Amino acid sequence: MLDTKLGFPPVPPSSAPAAAQKNTKRRREEEGEGATEMREEAVERLRGVVRDSVGKHLYASAIFLADKVAAATGDPADVYMLAQALFLGRHFRRALHILNSSRLLRDLRFRFLAAKCLEELKEWHQCLIILGDAKIDEHGNVIDQDDGSDFHFDKDAEDHEINIKAAICFLRGKAYEALDNCDLARQWYKAAVKADPLCYEALECLVDNYMLTCEEESELLSSLKFGKEDGWLSAFYSCLIRKHEKEYVVEAKFKEFEQESCSISSLSSGQTLKNNIDVLACKAEYYHQSGEYQKCFELTSALLERDPFHLKCTLVHLAAAMELGHSNDLYLMACNLVKDYPQKALSWFAVGCYYYCIKKYDQARRYFGKATGLDGTFPPAWIGTGIAYAAQEEGDQAMAAFRTAARLFPGCHLPTLYMGMQYLRMHNFKLAEQFFMQAKSICSSDPLIYNELGVVAYNMKE
Repeated sequence: MLDTKLGFPPVPPSSAPAAAQKNTKRRREEEGEGATEMREEAVERLRGVVRDSVGKHLYASAIFLADKVAAATGDPADVYMLAQALFLGRHFRRALHILNSSRLLRDLRFRFLAAKCLEELKEWHQCLIILGDAKIDEHGNVIDQDDGSDFHFDKDAEDHEINIKAAICFLRGKAYEALDNCDLARQWYKAAVKADPLCYEALECLVDNYMLTCEEESELLSSLKFGKEDGWLSAFYSCLIRKHEKEYVVEAKFKEFEQESCSISSLSSGQTLKNNIDVLACKAEYYHQSGEYQKCFELTSALLERDPFHLKCTLVHLAAAMELGHSNDLYLMACNLVKDYPQKALSWFAVGCYYYCIKKYDQARRYFGKATGLDGTFPPAWIGTGIAYAAQEEGDQAMAAFRTAARLFPGCHLPTLYMGMQYLRMHNFKLAEQFFMQAKSICSSDPLIYNELGVVAYNMKE
């Protein structure tokens, strides 16, 4: 019997529903898998757009899209991406709220980002609480650290990152420095560099804020564990912290940069770091420390033609120009800095240098004071204030400024040296000698110290 509609034999009635159900089920599964793949592709595309928006500094777009991705997936990595976008968009309170609400603060990255939000909000005690308890010795070795970390998002990327524990040590140091606990700040900065020598910010804080004596700097450098490909970094750090060493030692360090071993790239381009502006700025600082002000000024002038906004080089340039009495250069530098960086201590320090150079000490003091008001951890402004007072023979105020500088910057020998000079001016030779010897214990290779000790010996008829 043929089917009158299609001309095919009729399907047995018992098997027809079962076959239809099987085909329908298979079709639905395939459609479901296809829909899932489409959803995953859409989410992955949005993640890529969020990353691109952050790269293009379109933070509102990044926040909007990251919020939708996190809502759709609930994945910890997507929640972190949203918090990161909020942080970069300067929505610190909202980012902190999302991180706290996620209940994922056991992960180091979540805790670090939450602590960064608190840093921006200047809530330093809460910042330290969220980073967890930890103990440290005076050499910067972490004895007991409560990291409580259960997972990381990207295990494969860890070789290409700065160690998260180094970043946490650095943030602890910043918090303690903001709370005026310089001892703990110094120890945590040392811990950060020891945890990862690539954490340059921590070493920069130690060096620029004179937290270590010359001997302590050398000890720290010898304790760092550099990777086999980081020879260039070891050589640069040696130049950075050994500016007060004997001439042949420093010159040998700079010669290392002329060798191929100090090249980062393995390509046969012949390029080394000897012409890098950071390296040459370090060399200019060495010339200044050695009293070779003309060589220093010529080098910094050439460097500032290459990069007019290199602020470390600018500071050395100002110091050399002041020693040489180049008031016109100081005036032009000060005008440009105040225009470009009105909120930086360096800008107003430059104005103070100009007025000091033309012997208008009242104005010099005023602008040095403005610099310390903007940044209380800017050593040159404190020393400049003391020198300006000393130039007007206001010894008490000069001594007060030098004492403050000596307290804030224990690794800087200049405040104690200048205090010794004040006592020398008052013919108190014994006290002057004590301060000169104290300066010598901090930095034993500054020729000016030995000159002043010679003056003391001459006056005491020794």
